[in-house]
Amino acid sequence: MIKRKNINKRAWFSSPYIIWVVGFTVIPMLVIFRYAFTAREGGFSIENVLALFDPIHFKALLFSLKIALGCTVICILLAYPMVLAMRRLNLGQRGFALFIVILPMWMNFILRILAWQMILSPNGILNFIVQKLGLQPLAIANTGTAVMIGVVYDYLLYMILPLFNAIAEIDEDILEAARDLGAESLTIFFRIILPLSLPGLLSGIVMVFVPSMTSFVISDILGGGKMQLIGNVIEQEFTKSANWNLGSGLSVTLMIFVLISMAFTMKNDVEGKKSAIW
Repeated sequence: MIKRKNINKRAWFSSPYIIWVVGFTVIPMLVIFRYAFTAREGGFSIENVLALFDPIHFKALLFSLKIALGCTVICILLAYPMVLAMRRLNLGQRGFALFIVILPMWMNFILRILAWQMILSPNGILNFIVQKLGLQPLAIANTGTAVMIGVVYDYLLYMILPLFNAIAEIDEDILEAARDLGAESLTIFFRIILPLSLPGLLSGIVMVFVPSMTSFVISDILGGGKMQLIGNVIEQEFTKSANWNLGSGLSVTLMIFVLISMAFTMKNDVEGKKSAIW
């Protein structure tokens, strides 16, 4: 009886979370699905979901995938050296390095992107430095390159943190044994560090790939409204065209990408843990 009462009391503590999930996740998703499979005039329809394959929408999707893939690859290439360098620091220095990495995220998201707009603009800080060096000014503003810089800057942290957690758990004795046996740095990385950090890498890929593909504010500001990601198309359908049905249909298709990514990550995470145990 006492155990059952304790379980009931613990269940009450989860009620705020359940209310939050139902009110702000389940119900909005049900509304989105209702609009997605309903024609604007009323009645069941799957045209809103299939609208993704319209030339304009499909072009925006391909560009979004290009940005997301590029952002993910660049974040991986930047995060691994940074995390490996942080691993060599002592505990106090490591905490300070993490604080420096996280610090920009405490600033308002829009202000950070506007700062990049000022840096990359034709008369911005970057071109000022380039011209002082006697070089030709760079035409980066309102291009795909500017959008890529923005998404990498904004989502790099979400690759660093899971990788740092995974690599920090690797026993230093394993790496030291590999060095004693004559393994070079690249061999240690590809044969030991990379396999053992795979769960963190997969988590980072999902945390970077999904939001960078669905982003629309960064492309609006740094792309000057010229770069249309699929997120921009959905946002315009909801706000400018007031076509919630089409916007919901496109959102459902993106949700499928998210579910596929999550399923892939969970599968590989479980397999990675099993192989690590054996």
